[in-house]
Amino acid sequence: MQAVCKRHTELPHTSKLFSDLLYRFDRVEGFYPHAPLDAGALEKVARGMDFPAERRAALVEALRTQNPDSASLRLLSEPGTVAVLTGQQVGLYGGPAYTVYKALTAVRLARLLTDRGIPAVPVFWVATEDHDLAEVSSCWSFDSSQKPILLRTPHAEGSDKPVGGLALGELPHEAFRKSLAGFPFGDEVTELAERCYRDGVSFGEAFVALVRELLGKYDLLFFDPMHAASRQLAAPFLRKAVEAAPELTAKLLERNRQLNDAGYHAQVHVEKETSLFFLLEDGRRLSLRRRDGTYHHRDRQWSAEELAERAASLSPNATLRPVVQDYMFPTVAYIGGPAELAYLAQSEVIYETLLGRMPVAMPRNCFTLIDERSGKLMKRYDLRLDALFPGEDTFRETLAARLSPPEVNAAITEASHATKAQMEHLLGVVGSFDATLGSALEKSTAKIQYQIAKMQRKVARESLRRDLRAQEEAHYLFHALYPHKHLQERFYGILPFLARHGMDLVDRIYEHVHVDCPDHHLLFL
Repeated sequence: MQAVCKRHTELPHTSKLFSDLLYRFDRVEGFYPHAPLDAGALEKVARGMDFPAERRAALVEALRTQNPDSASLRLLSEPGTVAVLTGQQVGLYGGPAYTVYKALTAVRLARLLTDRGIPAVPVFWVATEDHDLAEVSSCWSFDSSQKPILLRTPHAEGSDKPVGGLALGELPHEAFRKSLAGFPFGDEVTELAERCYRDGVSFGEAFVALVRELLGKYDLLFFDPMHAASRQLAAPFLRKAVEAAPELTAKLLERNRQLNDAGYHAQVHVEKETSLFFLLEDGRRLSLRRRDGTYHHRDRQWSAEELAERAASLSPNATLRPVVQDYMFPTVAYIGGPAELAYLAQSEVIYETLLGRMPVAMPRNCFTLIDERSGKLMKRYDLRLDALFPGEDTFRETLAARLSPPEVNAAITEASHATKAQMEHLLGVVGSFDATLGSALEKSTAKIQYQIAKMQRKVARESLRRDLRAQEEAHYLFHALYPHKHLQERFYGILPFLARHGMDLVDRIYEHVHVDCPDHHLLFL
């Protein structure tokens, strides 16, 4: 396989905060205590870790109830061992492909640190607390013609229930199997999916089963924050957070102002009444608002003291969650995507106030997987990935231009240049005679050039229309690499790629994971 790097600044929708974190850290060092790719920062955090022995023992015990015995679990029980954390929502069929890329990045960093004399283990935080059912109950696959296939499991459950514990039903196995029928490893992949995702099994259980099967050899530990032992472990810190909530909210408001003043967008909206907590009650995750020192949900209310007494039933919001995580773990680094690392710019004030330490915020490795056919098409038409970014219609025109007869293109180009030269000469003469006439002629010249360019586009489209094969190739390439104007890793799950390329694809991707490179990788398979 061949890998080509592409800077995130060349990709669409990359936030200024994320790009500066990766490439201009001096601009954001007021929001993050450590540069993301600084090996010295990793060592500094690891060497300075003061993690209580009793909390480590409780953490390992909680993990034992969720994981089989392993070398990672035994290593974590030893004093001085640190953790590399990552995580993801429990999506259908494993969620987007970057779920696996996150995990592999955490594994690579943990192994690298261990080789450097800093014992480290990779941990996957299973985001079972979230209640965005719409986001996790569907996913996209594709068939052998690269047609995107939407897969969905309908759910009648209320949206205020944590998705991790919801039971699966009416799974789209048949549609999934049909979509993969044209791939050499389709049967193997669908059998894996059906083995993990079964009616009656929860979203969280199915997700962990699948990711564990895909990454079992990498000795990744899984942590479910909804597990009873996990909730007890988090309770002391959540109680402390309730007590400090007014101060934390004030600091978050100030941090958001600082981010906005610096030209960045605050990822999480915060108001004076924003609560840092949800309340878990009767299987639901109740949103809370804080007013005059009390917490409210519809017509119910709790004092801060009453909420603190129920700390084991509290669920943190997006800004508090990573800090709770790193209270429970001796975290040296958190591996995240652009949005997650943006959260940390806000969460930093909570880390400073409640924890006194913060892990290194590191980007996950990002990949666009380019199959053999896509690679050949890119070479044949002399295309780069950014040719896809304006959208499928514009991309078709780009491809069409490559198909136009050379003699027609040459004639149009010659006419354009000749007309431009003649009109510029005429403009000079007329303009010196009368400025108003010169201005009118300038507008006419622009219209002439527009019409010539329009004819060139029409010739290109006609060339594409005549070449049915090229039309099919344009559709294939667009939906292979930039489906529905999304980066591939954010749109498709990993399973259809395994169906096309084989179950060893995960290992092949791992060989190209580099924790010292911030760029997006184009991986030619």
